[in-house]
Amino acid sequence: MKQRKQIIDEMKERVFKANLKLPELGLVVLTWGNVSEINRELGVIVIKPSGLDYSQMTSSQMVVTDMEGEPLEGGLKPSSDLKSHVILYQHFEEISAIVHTHSRYAVSWSQSGRDLPVYGTTHADTFYGPVPTTRQLNNDEVDNEYEMNTGKVIVKTFQERQLSPLAIPGILVNGHGPFTWGANPNEAVENSLVLDEICSMAQLTETIMTSDNFLPQYVLDKHYFRKHGKNAYYGQK
Repeated sequence: MKQRKQIIDEMKERVFKANLKLPELGLVVLTWGNVSEINRELGVIVIKPSGLDYSQMTSSQMVVTDMEGEPLEGGLKPSSDLKSHVILYQHFEEISAIVHTHSRYAVSWSQSGRDLPVYGTTHADTFYGPVPTTRQLNNDEVDNEYEMNTGKVIVKTFQERQLSPLAIPGILVNGHGPFTWGANPNEAVENSLVLDEICSMAQLTETIMTSDNFLPQYVLDKHYFRKHGKNAYYGQK
């Protein structure tokens, strides 16, 4: 049986490698992004340290916190977005990893204040419906516990719209940027890449289209469920 330290060290390595993928995939510039992973049995979260240059990071520098976001080891500060991650982990019990970036196309869509429509099957392969955009945070929410309230407005959006975080593995925070999640750090990063790509495609689509041409529900169903669910048949399983 693995010891606690070994499990946490493996988490650090996964989170470290997932963070490195963000600049490799063109999802972040400078230090504008972070990845975290949770282990609910151990009661720990591992996340990127705040403001650290990706080219200089090591796996040992990943910050370990408890379930409330209080650091347990190491001298580096965790990502400033940690409290947003904590809120999502507390309310979305099905997820095990979270990514936040300021990727170009997803941020552009976030800044529009619009939900991301389903225009095609590329979208439908990963997101079972439009990707929601939250409301703007009010002045008090920004001045008091901004990061925590960012997490709360994400959760409230899913609750009010009765959305599943497994069916819609991401959201656009109004005026801010995307958060995505998954069963592990790699999946969460992949969902972030998909979200940015479909935002780009939608933006291009709207420069060409002359009338609404949303993907029919039956095509959405086909593409989503051939990759997800008990009868999925996509890939080498």
